[in-house]
Amino acid sequence: MPIVIPKDIPAFPVLKKENVFVMAKKRAEAQDIRPIEIAIVNLMPTKVETETQLMRLLANTPLQVNLTLIKTATYKSTNVSVDHMERFYKTFDEICDQKFDGMIVTGAPVETMEFDEVIYWEELKKIMDFADKNVTSTIYICWGAQAALYHYYGIGKKALAKKMFGIFPNRAAVQYDPLLKGLNDTFNIPHSRHTEIDSNAVRAEKKLRVLAEGDDCGLSIVKSRDDKKFFFFGHSEYDRETLKNEYLRDKAKGLSIEQPKNYFIGGNINEIDFSWKSTANLLFYNWLNHYVYQVTPFNLED
Repeated sequence: MPIVIPKDIPAFPVLKKENVFVMAKKRAEAQDIRPIEIAIVNLMPTKVETETQLMRLLANTPLQVNLTLIKTATYKSTNVSVDHMERFYKTFDEICDQKFDGMIVTGAPVETMEFDEVIYWEELKKIMDFADKNVTSTIYICWGAQAALYHYYGIGKKALAKKMFGIFPNRAAVQYDPLLKGLNDTFNIPHSRHTEIDSNAVRAEKKLRVLAEGDDCGLSIVKSRDDKKFFFFGHSEYDRETLKNEYLRDKAKGLSIEQPKNYFIGGNINEIDFSWKSTANLLFYNWLNHYVYQVTPFNLED
């Protein structure tokens, strides 16, 4: 089944060309099924790129998925047109009386700041409180995951000596969790961050469970034991060239940045090992199927 998105959003022709099953709203309204309602709180500066990445993964499922894109009202993005944001995004105030089967809160380039220094922190706290009561299951990504752990459990973050940057091997920390169904014993996840969460505090919190971790990257996936919250500290949603673009951007700024680990083949920036693609598809497929579709009520008001 398809993901339902506006026909004029930039991701539509990109995904259509890739043979991803997308459907315009007009056609979807003729389908006699109850679609899954997913909200994406997009905090990334690269709005269009992030939309496309997440839409691609959410479309890899037999479910029909309706998407609602959410923006912050307290901060206006400067990296995408005002027209794009007005046409395709809603503020929290516009959706706060709705309920959703699932929600995704992305990362943001504010990880070196204290949480309460972030201009939209108070608004994000309201969104997280809303998700706890009105969403069946939520994925928090990278800084979004750190923010949620701090908000819900008071678990802080700390600066790394150097940027965690590259593709890192991970192993399951538990057996048979549905989120990890179908993954290899070792699976790769991209990381791109300057901070890390207090892993000891995570392990000590009885309401949390570590699902995946790596020797070099540390914690990659944690969930709440009630299955309502998933914390992805990496970026499994990244495209083939996302880390390359970040690397070239930082190089152009004159920043001290090493090549992303386990990413370029033989150090050649024109040859990339897309080694996390199947992992990303399985993670989002399993989340939608096992932690959203299988447990969400048919009547969302329930």
